[in-house]
Amino acid sequence: MASTIAAATKVSRTMFRELHGVVVTSGLIDKTVKVRVGGQKFNKYLQKHFDDPKQFLVHDPNNSLRTGDVVAIMPGFITSKSKRHVVKHIIAPSDTPIEARPPIPSLDELWDAKDAQMAAKKERKVLREKIEAAEKAIELAERTVRHAEREIALREKIISLQQVD
Repeated sequence: MASTIAAATKVSRTMFRELHGVVVTSGLIDKTVKVRVGGQKFNKYLQKHFDDPKQFLVHDPNNSLRTGDVVAIMPGFITSKSKRHVVKHIIAPSDTPIEARPPIPSLDELWDAKDAQMAAKKERKVLREKIEAAEKAIELAERTVRHAEREIALREKIISLQQVD
């Protein structure tokens, strides 16, 4: 049963779309590069196609890309507010050979790292909730003790007043 769930999860994670582009900037933001992907737009009035390149911020886990590299990227790996793509592989390096760079992790490695990160986050949340519950229980116990002390003091006062009479 667990293997079928894992297999279904792996199938849902497969990414079918692949874009090719050129790295425009690298090294300015840690683990992030800007990639320009070519495209065309049709003008209905002129009945003509015009170049319409798009630029994407792409997650580069090991900082292995350099400006000028031709790379394959895939959408769907949301890393932050502006990063929605991840590097799949280098098609053509610009200057430094691929062997001299840090390796680009596979999709399975990326998803495993993301799953581990999410599991750690969930564990921290559960721990935080347990701490908050314990703090509330301590606060309730302290309130109960204060109330009991007030009640005892009041009863002692009543007893002392009755003995005076």
